[in-house]
Amino acid sequence: MKKLILILTSFIIINTANAGSLSKKDTDKAWDCVGIYMANYFLPSGETFEYSMKEKSMASVKVWKTYALEIGIKEKDWDEGTNKAVDKHYGSKYNKELTDNCHTFLEETIPNGKDRVEKVVQTLY
Repeated sequence: MKKLILILTSFIIINTANAGSLSKKDTDKAWDCVGIYMANYFLPSGETFEYSMKEKSMASVKVWKTYALEIGIKEKDWDEGTNKAVDKHYGSKYNKELTDNCHTFLEETIPNGKDRVEKVVQTLY
């Protein structure tokens, strides 16, 4: 019985530690970046861009969601935050500086973030 309690306690502690690996501030920033990435994908007509930027933006959205789920953020919560961020940024013009800052944030926050994005880009089409 003691072993079972010890195992359950360890499991709870490990999951709680993982769920806390992205602070509220960082989660909000991640959602903001997802909104920027989605705005990049759905740029208004007449906006100039490189197609590879759209691919990288979509791959980054997928990597953020996967990472959020890995660290214990509930999918429903992640999706709600994403929807708010998309509403905020939808229809925005492409902003290279904001997008580059988001890429840097992703690469610094998610383990192997850059490699993960590159891998997803290769599987998009």
